[in-house]
Formats: sequence, structure tokens, C-alpha cells
Amino acid sequence: MPLSRPDSDAGDSRWLGLPGLPGLAGLSVMLAPDSQAGRSNLMQLVQLRWLAVAGQLATVVSVHYTLNIRLPVAEMLTLLAVLLLFNLACWIRTRWVPSVSNAELFAGLLVDVAVLSGQLYYSGGVTNPFVFLYLLQIAVGAVLLPARFIWPMVWLTAACFLALTQWHLPLLLPDLAGLSLPPHYVGGLLICFAINASLLVTFIHRISGNLRQRDARLADLRQRAAEEEHIVRMGLLASGAAHELGTPLSTLSVILGDWAHMAPFAGDPELREEIEEMQVQLRRCKAIVSGILMSAGEMRGEAPMVTTLHTFLGDLVEHWRRTRTSGRLQYRADSDLPDLRIVSDVGLKQMIDNILDNAQEAAPGESILMRAYPEDDQLVLCVRDRGPGFLPEMLERLGKPYQSSKGRPGGGLGLFLALNVTRSLGGRLQARNRAQDEGGGAEVEIRLPLSALVPQGLADNGGHDGR
Repeated sequence: MPLSRPDSDAGDSRWLGLPGLPGLAGLSVMLAPDSQAGRSNLMQLVQLRWLAVAGQLATVVSVHYTLNIRLPVAEMLTLLAVLLLFNLACWIRTRWVPSVSNAELFAGLLVDVAVLSGQLYYSGGVTNPFVFLYLLQIAVGAVLLPARFIWPMVWLTAACFLALTQWHLPLLLPDLAGLSLPPHYVGGLLICFAINASLLVTFIHRISGNLRQRDARLADLRQRAAEEEHIVRMGLLASGAAHELGTPLSTLSVILGDWAHMAPFAGDPELREEIEEMQVQLRRCKAIVSGILMSAGEMRGEAPMVTTLHTFLGDLVEHWRRTRTSGRLQYRADSDLPDLRIVSDVGLKQMIDNILDNAQEAAPGESILMRAYPEDDQLVLCVRDRGPGFLPEMLERLGKPYQSSKGRPGGGLGLFLALNVTRSLGGRLQARNRAQDEGGGAEVEIRLPLSALVPQGLADNGGHDGR
């Protein structure tokens, strides 16, 4: 019996299977998006109610006319007519409204409970074996409704069950005339009903919760797979761009080298300074192309070097200051930061450069602060700027490609690549807006396990090689 919950967090259509509930075979409620889930569930309730009307009609007719058990047919058929008209109104509503609330579904189930209670009142109350159809209503409600609605239904059906023990028209059975159930047996039936109803609701909600958690994990895995596929495509594009740019960049490097030794340029200090700046920017272009290649698909880059953590961070900061002439970067390393031997590569450098570049572009001319400190066997890099901060929608979709406030095509890839490189190293990237009493601006925090930076063979002894 595939059922679904309208308040599930999953965004796409899913089928939740809950086999083994009698009388519900054929009921299928497909989980639609939030705006249409209630309407979809109401349509399924309408279909189930048609089956209930047909089943009750067949039962009343067969018992009264075939088994010769006298029933108040007029009253019972009147209740069925009321249920039929109500279901017809619900069917018309599904054709005209785009969405249905949980409160409306709850009200519809209360009508079903009321009609069932009336039918049981006219047919023997708790002595009628169909009294446990109340559990069917509870099961449907437990699947369709959140706990704040279903537990009141449990209490209401239990109250109806209790009332039927005292007020009902007796069944006129030819072989059991004048027979009544002992009070202790009736009390046992009530306790049995309450236990069954409570366990049914509890386990259905737990199963639904487990399924929602599973769906959330699957959705997260699908999202990661889509992001990795996106990175693969970017890697292919970057490889093509690197191949195409390799020749002109090399040609420019040769030309600038020749110009640097020509007398007209070497004799003019201003021209010589401009040539040197062009050579610096040309080397930066080559580093950017290599860094994109590494960040787009390689966990550890080409030509990795073994260095120390302090040297790596110091060189990275110095290189960033030298190649970003308009950037003002303050760097602070806590005294308890261990100077471990780590692997340095282009991808790791480019990831941190992307964060610093974003901070510089967010607050041009302002000073940027990068702090490095250890915490729980992790390297924590905290980058702060004094810009306007992140927009709320950017924080909600942090790390998604093309989420940028810079207003240019292709923007927003810096944080996307940084997030995936951090994730590939087993770390975590977080961003937030700082309060005004903290100085304002934005803060990006990168947490990397120190064991992921240590060369293979040195991780087991804390990054030291014994020398």
C-alpha cells in the first residue's frame, strides 16, 4: 500500500510502501510538491471514500436481506447518503482548488469517523466486529497528517469507542437473543483498541520519519553527484581552455622577456616597471589556469610539494599580497598552531586564493583579515572582510554555482569550487554575516582536517617524520 506524507521534506515524487494494513489495498498517495501535496492526498481520500461507501452499502444490504439480521436500514442508508454527498463535494473541490491544507484533510477524516460511529450505533456498538475499522481511519490519518492532528484523532476514536459501549442499538441475532458482553470483556476491548491505536500511530510516524531521513540523504547524495558532474564538465572546459591558452601565454612570455632586455625598454624605468608587472600578471594567468584545472576535479594537484604549515600559509599570503596590488591583507597565526609537514599543491592554494579574492572584491580598498588556528585536530582558516555581507538567499544556497552578487556572467564559481575542494579534503566551509558590534562584513570559515594535509606515511605519527 504506497502511502505518502504531505509534509515530507522531499521535493520530488516518491512512493512510501507500508504493506500489511487490511482493507487499504489499492490506496496510493503520491507525494507531490508542497503546493499540491494536500490536493493530491484529498483526491486519494475521495477515491478511498467511494470504496468505503460501496463496501458499507454492500454490507448493510447483504446482512439485512441475505443473513436475515434486522437492521435499521433507513437510518443507515441515510448516513451513507450523507457520506456520499460529502464525498461528491470533496471531489468537486479537488477540481477547483490548487492546494488543500492539513486541517481540511483532518476535518474530512472526522466526517468519516462520525459516519462510522453512526453506522456502529445502529448495528450493535462494540458488539459489532466492524468496530475495529476505527484503526483504518487512524492508519490513514497517521500516514497523511502530522502528529498534531493524528493524536487528537486517536483520542476522538477512543472516545467514540467508549461511548459505543454504553449507547447503541443491539444487534438482533436469532441465535444470540438477549446475549450481552460482560463489562470486563468490553473494558479489555477498549484497552486493546487504545494500545493498538497508539502503537500504530507511533510506528507509522517512526517509519515515515526514517523514510524521510533516507530520502533526505539520497537527495543530498544526488545533489553532490550533480555538483561533481558539474565539476567534471568544468574540468573538461578548463582543460580545453588551458590547451588553447598555452601557446599564446607562452608567446607573450617570450615577447615580454625579449622586451625586458631591449635597450629602449631597459633604459626607461617606468617602462621596465610596467613590463615587470605584465610578467607578474602573466605568471598569475598561468597559475589561475592550473588552479582551475586542479579545483575542477583533482583532489591533490600536480607537482605537490612537501613543506610546513607555517611556510605554506606565509608563502600563500605573501604571494597574494604581491599579485594583488590593491589588496590589503592582515594575516594572524595563533601561537598554538602546529608547524606540521604538509602537502602543498596548486588546488589548495587556489581554493584559499578564491576566498581572499571574493573578500577583496566585496570590500575594495578595505583591509582583509585571515586568521589561522587549530581546533579539534583541524586547521581553521577564518577570512573576514568589511563589505556589505552576503545576501540571505546566497547564504541559503551557499556553494551553489552561479550564486553571486557581482552581477556578471559566470560569477559565483569561487565559493562553489572552494566548497568542493574543501569537501574533497574532508573539511567544511561555512559563511555568515557578522553583526555590527563585531565590525560588520562577512566571514568565511574553512575547516580542514590536519590529517588530510599531512603527506602519506606521516599522518599516523602526527605529521612528523622523526627527523
